[in-house]
Amino acid sequence: MNSSSFTVNRPIHGHSFSLSRNPKIVKTKLLLSPHRFLEKSRHEKQCFRNVSSTVLLRRGDSVELRMVRAMVSSDDKQFDYLSEEPAAPNFGEFITSERIKVVAMLALALALCNADRVVMSVAIVPLSLSHGWSRSFSGIVQSSFLWGYMISPIAGGTLVDYYGGKVVMAGGVALWSLATFFTPWAAETSLWALLAVRATLGIAEGVALPSMNNMVARWFPQTERARAVGIAMAGFISGNAIGLVLSPILMSKAGVFGPFVIFGLSGLLWVLVWLSATTSTPDQHPQISKYELEYILNKKQKPLQVENKPKTKKVIPPFRRLLSKMPTWSIIVANAMHSWGFFVILSWMPIYFSSVFHVDLRQASWFSAVPWSVMAVTGYFGGLGSDMLIQSGISVTLTRKIMQSIGFIGPGIALIGLTTAKRPSIASAWLTLAVGLKSFSHSGFLVNLQEIAPQYTGVLHGIANTAGTFAAIVGTVGAGFFVELVGSFRGFLVLTSLLYFLSALFYIIFSTGERVNFDETAS
Repeated sequence: MNSSSFTVNRPIHGHSFSLSRNPKIVKTKLLLSPHRFLEKSRHEKQCFRNVSSTVLLRRGDSVELRMVRAMVSSDDKQFDYLSEEPAAPNFGEFITSERIKVVAMLALALALCNADRVVMSVAIVPLSLSHGWSRSFSGIVQSSFLWGYMISPIAGGTLVDYYGGKVVMAGGVALWSLATFFTPWAAETSLWALLAVRATLGIAEGVALPSMNNMVARWFPQTERARAVGIAMAGFISGNAIGLVLSPILMSKAGVFGPFVIFGLSGLLWVLVWLSATTSTPDQHPQISKYELEYILNKKQKPLQVENKPKTKKVIPPFRRLLSKMPTWSIIVANAMHSWGFFVILSWMPIYFSSVFHVDLRQASWFSAVPWSVMAVTGYFGGLGSDMLIQSGISVTLTRKIMQSIGFIGPGIALIGLTTAKRPSIASAWLTLAVGLKSFSHSGFLVNLQEIAPQYTGVLHGIANTAGTFAAIVGTVGAGFFVELVGSFRGFLVLTSLLYFLSALFYIIFSTGERVNFDETAS
């Protein structure tokens, strides 16, 4: 039967009858509304009624009501189906859907992304000892990743907008996996080769988050996007824990460079699976169910791009118009602060626990890894809570501000608590609270990118990531110099807390959850 219309060959005034168009629809009763005239031909008009249909949808033991609009002719013999709102999937359908498989692959890619970058945070300790590097120079070596990471997000985001997240993500993972694999060779060759390979890693990883955002926007309706981003970012954060926990173990078994080889090969394997099992858009997927495809298409804010081909219009994005709006700057500032806190904690916490609490490298890695594991879980529940707030009627704008406030003010307070800790277990608890609450910002500014500029999500994410990368470089390198000048990690943590509070205030004032008109430059 045709998916867009069907015909009933008998009068249907007030009658109940069964529909076979969708097996989930059990029965419908048609309630007729006032007449409307539509032109049938040049010389003839026919009277049609708008029909609203109460549809019973059965899911397991539960039954739900949905409305169907239709048109019925004046002689009650012609019935034309107009639209049907698919019922929201239950948890079982959601967790087994094709879109969940896509976001699970994205989560795995982002886990490898962070595992590849975090290995150096552990390896830097033995490398510094063997090469005689100072604290400030160790910060420069770690920040070399960020040099490349600052270059690619805008160009990568633009490519994502025009070629889709599938292709760009595959290319990025392949390149950063090769860079990770060849890190041991570069380290044995020269310092400049090591810095160049780490910068290449950063260039490749700069496309990861814009690609993720693009795929989520294509595969998930707005009411599920925060949840989807939470799942993907759970993988991203899990990569920190995986890298911090496994790196010392692999180093003890296979040498300092063992983790680089293993993680690099894992990324190349991921690329093969991604290209063979994933499509750019749900309508291209050969195994997606009709119900899931209709649900995604009907719930989206705008039509999908059906073809994954280069666009013929001008590729250069409207940077001036994008930067002329304060909601754009609220996201840029939020991303910058998020990256500052993220990379400072990621890069320096093993050294912090080692130098302040005098624990060995493996213990320091465990104390640093626990918070990231918690963040992976809290990020999903933050996204779930965000979606539930929107579904309950709270505005998207208010929801994003609530999530972002928790994600910044919470860590700011927790980092102050961290400075008062006297034992490593207490310090790890405060750090866990800080990093766990930080994940709520994924349901703030990170989802907000798709809402204010759906047509420029990739490039806007690239702009925000570039600002974030610059902030991360300043924070990562600045922490080393700050400790050498002041002699205290705790003072730098207090400074980071203050920046969290100010960034939260800026986002609350200037952000919005509505689509922004970038066709004009006036704010």
